[in-house]
Amino acid sequence: MKKLLLTLFSILTLSLSAQEGKKDYSKNVATLDSTIETLYSIISGDKGFERDWDLFKYLFHNNAKLIPTGKNREGKQIARYMTPDDYINSSGKWLVENGFHEVEINREVQTFGNITQVFSTYESFKNKDDEKPFMRGINSIQLLNDGERWWIINIYWMQETKENPIPEGYLPKN
Repeated sequence: MKKLLLTLFSILTLSLSAQEGKKDYSKNVATLDSTIETLYSIISGDKGFERDWDLFKYLFHNNAKLIPTGKNREGKQIARYMTPDDYINSSGKWLVENGFHEVEINREVQTFGNITQVFSTYESFKNKDDEKPFMRGINSIQLLNDGERWWIINIYWMQETKENPIPEGYLPKN
């Protein structure tokens, strides 16, 4: 019996100490605004700035996808499906080596029940101090509120091109 109690105590102690090392990210997903702001803040940073990829992954629901769209080498419109880990592996190093700031300039939100669709217009800069963006586009972000927090289900995005400028309705109103 002593051995069983000692084993249970050891397991409980290990479990509590493992949780002590985990950061509490609950405030980052408490509201729709905090979730979107956290998303932009994680991927943004000057050259050499390490991103908080644990917090990035915390934003996403299981099986969530990040889906960039654009033209392939043959000029055909395609969508590429990535998990949060795929995104980190394909873009994480580039973000740190080059610097990248994505700034939301407008947001259109539609909610039905516990699901929300956000069209988030962005501008991208290499450095925080750059005056002119090198790229603009729209992130279509689908989110779920499970009653306890917000989860990103998908981010589907497209960069602005000469053929597809951002429509006026998705730009800031002056």
